[in-house]
This record gives sequence, structure tokens and C-alpha cells, in this order.
Amino acid sequence: MKPIYILNGPNLNRLGKREPAIYGTTTLAEVEQICRAASGDRPIEFRQTNSEETLINWVHEAIDEGAGIIINPAAFTFTSLALLDALKMFDGPVIEFHISNIHKREPIYHRSYVSMRADAVMAGLGAEGYGTAVAAMLKMLVQRG
Repeated sequence: MKPIYILNGPNLNRLGKREPAIYGTTTLAEVEQICRAASGDRPIEFRQTNSEETLINWVHEAIDEGAGIIINPAAFTFTSLALLDALKMFDGPVIEFHISNIHKREPIYHRSYVSMRADAVMAGLGAEGYGTAVAAMLKMLVQRG
């Protein structure tokens, strides 16, 4: 059974300490536990990087090894055409996930390159929403057969 790749971009390693009024107090380790609990028997690859190159390489890995991608690209959402190009090569479902509601924030956060490829976009559910994203991905994978 191919895993779901849950990929997290820059500064998400600081969850729990970084701007808790926006991102809450849940740590990335706790997010990983939420995702593993929600995934049931489906394996997951849970990763975080501050490097655009590394994030793109993980998408390339998912192209060959993954069933689906849940990606919180953080700031790369709004800047990385290279990440968009990598995601466009992935044949499985892609969910773009954001802890905060990016549309309630400053205008710079309103245009997502990743949304141009994503099958679904989830925003504003808080860190606990990762579990909802995993449940949605599981359903998408069943629907695809």
C-alpha cells in the first residue's frame, strides 16, 4: 500500500511557538501524531523542511512512491513556480492545507500557486485540521479505486 505524503514547508518546525495567536500551540510532533492516528492502516510519510529544493525532491519521490500528497507549503505557496511544476507531475490527489485562513490575512497570502494543481484546498481549521485532511485524502483514494 502506497503511503500518503504529508509535506510541510518552512517555519512549520516552529509550530507551538511561532505566532500562537495565528497558528495555535500544537507542535509539529503533535500534528504528526494526529495524522498517524487519522491514517488507520494507510502508511504516511510525514516530513518538514525549510528548503524549497528538499520539498520539491520529496514531491518527486511521491510521484514514484506515493498514493496522495497533503501539502502545507507555507510561504512557498505564494512564491514557488518550481513547486507547482513538481506537483503537476503527480498523478494522485493533492490537498493543499493551511492552518490559518489565508484569505483572512494580508493580501500577499491570497494568491496560491499550489491551488492551481490541488484537488482540494483546506484552510483555517487549525493544526487539528490535519486529521480532517487525512480523512479527506483517504476518501479521495477510495473514490479513485
